Amino acid sequence: MKLPLTWTLGHSPSPDAYPARMVPANVPGNANLDWGKAAGLPDWKFGTNFEQYRFMEDVFWLYEARIPPVELAEGESRYFVAEGIDYAYVILLDGVELGRHEGMFSRREFLLDGFVAENALRNDAKCTFSGGLEGSEKLLQIWISPPPKDPRAEKDSRAEAAQSAKPAVSYGWDWHPRLIPAGIWEAAYLEVHPRSYIKDISLTYTLNGDFSEALLDFRADIVGIGQTRLTLYDPDGPAVLIMTGDGSAVLKHPRLWWCLGYGKPELYRWEAVLCMDGNEVDKAAGRIGFRHLELTMNEGVWEEPMGVPVTRNAVPITLTLNGVPVFAKGTNWVNPEIFTGTITRDSYAPLLALAKKANFNILRCWGGAIVNKDSFFELCDELGIFVWQEFPLSCNNYYDSVPYLTVLEQEARAIINRLKKHPSLAIWCGGNELFNSWSRMTDQSAALRLLNKLCYELDPERPFLATSPLCGMAHGNYLFRYEDGREVYAAMPSLHHTAYTEFGVPSISNLDCCLMAADEADIFPMEINDVTVAHHAFGAWPDENGSAWARLETIRDYFGEPQTLPQLIEHSQWLQGEGYKCIYEEARRQKPYCSMALNWCYNEPWPTLANNSIVNYPAEPKASFSDVAAACRPALISARIPKFVWRGGEEFSVGLWLLNDGQDVIPAGVAVVSVELAGVSYPLAEWKYGAALANTNLEGPSVGMALPCLTGAGQRKLVLRIEAGELSSVYRLLYR
Repeated sequence: MKLPLTWTLGHSPSPDAYPARMVPANVPGNANLDWGKAAGLPDWKFGTNFEQYRFMEDVFWLYEARIPPVELAEGESRYFVAEGIDYAYVILLDGVELGRHEGMFSRREFLLDGFVAENALRNDAKCTFSGGLEGSEKLLQIWISPPPKDPRAEKDSRAEAAQSAKPAVSYGWDWHPRLIPAGIWEAAYLEVHPRSYIKDISLTYTLNGDFSEALLDFRADIVGIGQTRLTLYDPDGPAVLIMTGDGSAVLKHPRLWWCLGYGKPELYRWEAVLCMDGNEVDKAAGRIGFRHLELTMNEGVWEEPMGVPVTRNAVPITLTLNGVPVFAKGTNWVNPEIFTGTITRDSYAPLLALAKKANFNILRCWGGAIVNKDSFFELCDELGIFVWQEFPLSCNNYYDSVPYLTVLEQEARAIINRLKKHPSLAIWCGGNELFNSWSRMTDQSAALRLLNKLCYELDPERPFLATSPLCGMAHGNYLFRYEDGREVYAAMPSLHHTAYTEFGVPSISNLDCCLMAADEADIFPMEINDVTVAHHAFGAWPDENGSAWARLETIRDYFGEPQTLPQLIEHSQWLQGEGYKCIYEEARRQKPYCSMALNWCYNEPWPTLANNSIVNYPAEPKASFSDVAAACRPALISARIPKFVWRGGEEFSVGLWLLNDGQDVIPAGVAVVSVELAGVSYPLAEWKYGAALANTNLEGPSVGMALPCLTGAGQRKLVLRIEAGELSSVYRLLYR
């Protein structure tokens, strides 16, 4: 039985000074937002208002709740349960310390009834509290310390997170302002435990070689006495297996869990009941998906010539699901809100529904952000979307120290044990860009050796990678036109990587998102000012012109000076959509050597003016979203295009490919190719393609024509159309 509490909060420069004011608090929630609302602070998302919240990273927060007296039955006890508090805190009951903890991802229970403790934190006084909670109300207090800041780090830099398991992104990034959340970000409540109850359930399985049988192992962690009974229900509802007590059983012909584009994500439901003296006293429930997953070597990697001295080949990065190699098409996911206590299932649901619409079968949960809440993984289980999960390490040197490694182990154990039950969870990864000059970690770093050891100990069947990228994989580039003048059309075919785990093409945000960030007068004409810098149109990322992510010089070169903000948005998102389409399709053309393409990034947790994302905050697709969705369909006919701008009289030439990532054979057919210019359609070619085997691409011919020379000044849209039913594709280029 869970009992809610009513909370208030305040802040103080020290835990020895009681706050001057206490205000209502939302739990789950974040202290920053509750205080901002009570203090009448302006919308932190607009303009530079977030700067008014910056002082909160240096205060101590006090949460308080009154625990009313209650009568407990014989054998019952009451606990305070904290599913997640951000980040380091001390809990007091009537001024006496119940416990202290560092880490936001581990659940803690504190016994209230029968508690005996000493060493109150007030003035080093000693007192005791014993017995139950009968009688008068008791005061529960939680003091949360300011966020950790590594003293070796540059002040106000993301490196301040390098000795904590707190997400580094909140210390500031090229798309995230420096806003460091604090508070009770997960549920916190009183829980009454009976004399006997289910503390935990373990239900694991092993599939045989042809996946025709699943050997289930059932273990129940019981407090007290009693016997458990587990019932397994198939995806359509009927019970298919009953187990009494701990033990093993065989499930014949399990329906397998598949990722999107390869089959149905079948989920079985289970229910465990604890019986004592013939009566049900407690129960638990959950879901399980049966699948076999491994990371296998990409085709061609073993055959690559190795010089002397001989070293290692590229790492395995092909997700092989139930014996089938998967081309992983997806994106990099960051938390959907800056203030993570506000995230709910309703925050995740529209974003994940869009991910399915984009034909994504994998999300890389980036190591600079939070480890998502349970509802995120539950939705990914249902949708058939793989999750690549990184631990909270990113772009820093998380150097060896006993305090840090102690907290990291505690948090990693909690993360692994919470998430390992999900069939959508595909890969454990130590963190983001750790083997780079700006991080300077290696495979000998204690933190990564520890994480590898914990994953093997607690979840041995699931793959582990030390970081991304590794040998053979690539991060970058993040532009439509590189600093050396090459466009993505020319650059991508020259690359040779097993996986593109980050790549980007920036654009201006949708109009609604822009106006959520600032007044139009501060946005257009887009120039460097406090607002455009704060919302990452300028100076967000190093480039010679200083306008990443807006890239105004590129837009002007292609389209001329924008006349309105909607026109600027249209042109920049045109480049983003065609750029992303080029990269995803080229990565697929490089299959089977390449097996993964993940753009940076999918979403952002606040309204920026320019970014690499395809979904604006909070869940609004850009125009480029539909281009990405088209490029990630299980099967399509694709064009390899050499450049974006074409001129009258030039020989227009493209290469055709049939891309097939699915498990179905694509029958032979005809693709009709044409070019549309100034309202006139020019036939280009017909490709009579043969059948494409399951999970296999088919290279076609190069087709071309001399472009007509049109009179009149200016530039026009040049549309390449490939008509082949469901395999059809459209490309929007530029004619001068």
